[in-house]
Amino acid sequence: MAESLLKIGVVTVSDRASRGEYEDKGGPAIHKWLDQALVTPWQAVSRVIPDERAIVESTLKSLCDEEGCHLVVTTGGTGPAARDITPDVTEQVCDKIMPGFGELMRMESLKFVPTAILSRQTAGIRGNTLIINLPGKPSAIADV
Repeated sequence: MAESLLKIGVVTVSDRASRGEYEDKGGPAIHKWLDQALVTPWQAVSRVIPDERAIVESTLKSLCDEEGCHLVVTTGGTGPAARDITPDVTEQVCDKIMPGFGELMRMESLKFVPTAILSRQTAGIRGNTLIINLPGKPSAIADV
C-alpha cells in the first residue's frame, strides 16, 4: 500500500509581512520544525496574509475545505492587540475547540519567551482538519 502524503497548511498572519515590509520568519520556522518532527512525507500549502478577519476566515476555510489539508498551523495574530484576531476567527470557523492546546503551548513558550502569557493560542477542528494557532515569535515556535 502506498504511503499517503500529509497536506499541511502553514499560514502567517501579519500585516507587515503580507505587504513585504519585512521577511516572514514564522512560516519558515514552522516548515523547519515540521521537517524535523515528521517522518511521514508531507506537502506544505503556505500563505502569508494580513490581520483581516475576512481574509483569515476565507484562508482557513479554503485550506480545510478546498485544499484538503489534514493540519493547518497558523502563526501570528494571537496577541492582545486589537488587530490580533487569529484565535477569534479560528474559534468561529471550527466545529470543536481543543482548549488544552493553548494552555500547553503557553506553558511551554513561557520557558523561552517571557511575554508568552499574553498569547491567545488555541486549536480546533473543522471537518477533518486540525487547526493550531502557534505564537508569532519564531523562537517560541522552535521550542513548542
